[in-house]
Amino acid sequence: MADIQACSFKILQILSLLILLLYPAAVSSDCTCEVENNVEQNKGETLRYKLGAIAAILVAGAVGVCLPLLGTRIPALRPENDIFFMIKAFAAGVILATGFVHILPDAFESLTSPCLKESPWGIFPFTGFVGMMSAIGTLMVDSFATGYYKRQHLSRHKLQVNADEEDAGHVHIHTHATHGHAHGSASPSHQELVLSDQLIRQRIISQVLEVGIVVHSVVIGISLGASGSPDTVRPLLAALSFHQFFEGMGLGGCISQAQFKSVSVAIMGTFFSLTTPLGIAIGIGISSFYNGSTPTALIVEGIFHSASAGILIYMALVDLLASDFMNPRMQTNFRLQLGVNVSLLLGTACMSVLAKWV
Repeated sequence: MADIQACSFKILQILSLLILLLYPAAVSSDCTCEVENNVEQNKGETLRYKLGAIAAILVAGAVGVCLPLLGTRIPALRPENDIFFMIKAFAAGVILATGFVHILPDAFESLTSPCLKESPWGIFPFTGFVGMMSAIGTLMVDSFATGYYKRQHLSRHKLQVNADEEDAGHVHIHTHATHGHAHGSASPSHQELVLSDQLIRQRIISQVLEVGIVVHSVVIGISLGASGSPDTVRPLLAALSFHQFFEGMGLGGCISQAQFKSVSVAIMGTFFSLTTPLGIAIGIGISSFYNGSTPTALIVEGIFHSASAGILIYMALVDLLASDFMNPRMQTNFRLQLGVNVSLLLGTACMSVLAKWV
């Protein structure tokens, strides 16, 4: 299990560094599509709103990701209780709406902008293509990583069984005919293997989901930080705070089911909470030369948004919703099934309403 965490955290760190380093450099092109507005903006007021946004979004994200993690302290929020299914469905609805209602339309807007050349951007649907390839890539990573760690886990168990049998060889031979405990205790039970497989699966899901959310969070943070008008920043401050709160709930629910060690949970929660504020800080730093209407900026934003949408839509539908909705426990409990469906619709509704401002 330690190998899973170490490898995944390295991947998260590398991807995040690439986004943070390459994105600002890529969008700092000088050519513009529209004539620059020479009206002097109130930079002091805008900066105050941006600093307020950093604090508000940091707190909202931290509270959102921590709420599901309180399941270890609050019995009602533990994964074995019905209320947890509803919370998870609400969070999955939030993530699904983020992909479909927030990110995908932005990607279409960027990659179909009149600022881009007709060939190839006007003759091929790059947004859908990149989103589709991102979802397929997520499926492949999900499948290969789960298979790899399952094989590693089974291999370690087999080695342990062989070692136990060699150490207690005479006991094994003596008790085999009488079906004693020595033979059965050496190998893991079917239930233990199933629980271990589920834990591996949940850990991979939580880490892949965090990658998709981090990509999106950095991009929207940079966009807000680079905005030059207080009229633009003001509504985004409240909307993005709720946005990060709901996304944090979705991610926190996955992390709580993955049963990471306390240090790993703290790292993942902190990492999520800091991404959008860090993006805003970078946006403030590059605001003097950043222009979101340049072809390079539009292409980079569009591709990042498309890839992020593909990851989040796949994770919400396949890894979060499908497994719970097909769960025998939910299928045999009509009240739970109804409650989970209502929670899903509420989650999508709450996040969809925010699309008016974000």
